[in-house]
Amino acid sequence: MAAALRLGAFLFLFLFLLPPLQTAEPSVEPAAPPETRAAARARPRNGPAPVTDVAKLCVCDLLVAQCDVNCCCDPDCSAADFSLFTTCSIPIVTGDSRLCSQKAAIYSLDVEANPPERIFKLIDQVNPSVFCIHATNYKQAFSFSSPEMPTSENFDQLLEQFGSASFSAEPDSWNMNTDAQNPSDANETYRYEYGVPMQTVDAFLRLPSPVVSSWCSDMNPAGFLVNQATKCIRSVSVEKCGNIQGVSMLFYINSSILAVPKSSQMVNITVQSVVVQSLNGMRTLLNGSDVLRLPVILDELCINIVLGVSYHITYTDTGEIIEAAASFVLGAINKEALSIQQSFEISFTQVNTKPVPLSGNPGYVVGLPIRAGFRPQGYPFHIGILFAALVLNTNKYSQLTILQSTSNQDCLAAQGARTPILFGYNMISGCKLRITAAMTCQPLTQTLLDLLKGQSFPEYVASFGNSQAQDVLDWVPITHLHTSEQSDNERIYNTFQSSCQIPVALEIEVKWTKYGSLVNPQARIVNVTATITTTTLKQLPSGRERTIPITSSVVFTDISSPAEPGYKAWPTINAKLPFDFFFPFF
Repeated sequence: MAAALRLGAFLFLFLFLLPPLQTAEPSVEPAAPPETRAAARARPRNGPAPVTDVAKLCVCDLLVAQCDVNCCCDPDCSAADFSLFTTCSIPIVTGDSRLCSQKAAIYSLDVEANPPERIFKLIDQVNPSVFCIHATNYKQAFSFSSPEMPTSENFDQLLEQFGSASFSAEPDSWNMNTDAQNPSDANETYRYEYGVPMQTVDAFLRLPSPVVSSWCSDMNPAGFLVNQATKCIRSVSVEKCGNIQGVSMLFYINSSILAVPKSSQMVNITVQSVVVQSLNGMRTLLNGSDVLRLPVILDELCINIVLGVSYHITYTDTGEIIEAAASFVLGAINKEALSIQQSFEISFTQVNTKPVPLSGNPGYVVGLPIRAGFRPQGYPFHIGILFAALVLNTNKYSQLTILQSTSNQDCLAAQGARTPILFGYNMISGCKLRITAAMTCQPLTQTLLDLLKGQSFPEYVASFGNSQAQDVLDWVPITHLHTSEQSDNERIYNTFQSSCQIPVALEIEVKWTKYGSLVNPQARIVNVTATITTTTLKQLPSGRERTIPITSSVVFTDISSPAEPGYKAWPTINAKLPFDFFFPFF
């Protein structure tokens, strides 16, 4: 039986490693020991050097020594030419599209400058494709060499290398000379950039997550500024709970994080809070948070098992980590338990700033609040939009809000009661205002405006759910309109009579579009219009009263462009997916 299995495995490897037709002559090289291959895979590899400098590339520069119309990258264009441009014909110039990370030159126009000027930014663009070139680690990529053929001498070695469910076929002949320093790194100031794994003394900060199945994998690196929330299942047993590193607090705080990559300055992970969960689900916050509690077997139970970890990283605007804290949820298991579910989170906050909750990443998620803000007087536009949360306490989360209806429907009693506008939900609210003859026009008008718009109505709305305050181009200004309910005859009559125009309704229209790929469209706000409707209030006789309705409403309009004529759509599957299926990073 063993001989038959060995023969079957031999034939499988022979067919699997059989080279295709029209290949080069087979070259048999001695296989390196497994520890050599593991050391080679652990070495860092440099990314491919860009062939083209995108900052100097201008594909719309067609005229020699003349300015091309709407060509923002044309070096022959002056400030006077930019004032005549309507848009940038080529807003972005990228390098090799096959690379996982590539330079991109972004051009836009600052129409508020006098005279208008061109805005140029050089950024690192990430290729979303799974099939991209990450590192130039195989110099023989343009030629094919036949794989090593199985023989009776090397069969055991090949079976060990390729016989498992997953294997690495990295050749040992890859040239990974890490001693040679890249000339561009000589004067580089190291700092963390978005998505870069945060380094620790031994490797990187781990955030366990499910990979292929629902079981936890401890090899998932935590990326800088990438908020993550994962859940996975870990196999446990009471008898071995003290030897399972994934359920111990020490596993998550024993490594110090490097303040910046490749530096000797380290930031220790402190314990911010510890919550103990009983077997029935009741949770208790411990007073002493700075206490290390290791798994212990007690009366056929294993206590202090890690059920959840929440990291919080504080960083500076230069990409340096200055603080790292972890909050734990500890629980207990009995001898019948075979596995536990663990949850892991990580969040980031810039020093001396207040965290603002997102409403999507990047596109808005239906049911989450619309993020809004305003620019206080005296601040130039290019500095960035300062959130209302920094000034206004009644709107501490910087959201676009409307009047909140109350049970008694009294407008004067409803002052200050606001509710956030949720993306994708058409909303309407209102109240009733009792007007007497003693009320004067001007104070009543101001009271109603404050009631409809709030104490400080925002000036801008975030186009994406994760728009940052410093990215001024990601914010959409709110357009204000005014209408009147009176007819033409009333308008002519009111020019000769004393009357009062009071606001009675606020209508907000939010226009949005689907942005990005057809497979994973993201909701993006492109226009917001706030319309105040006024009506004529005539002077009431003494002792008379009048009740008028005050309304506030929100309407969402999808203005996405339809598919182009002749476009052949992919076949669709008639299946209903969960609402957050395409938002795994929120």
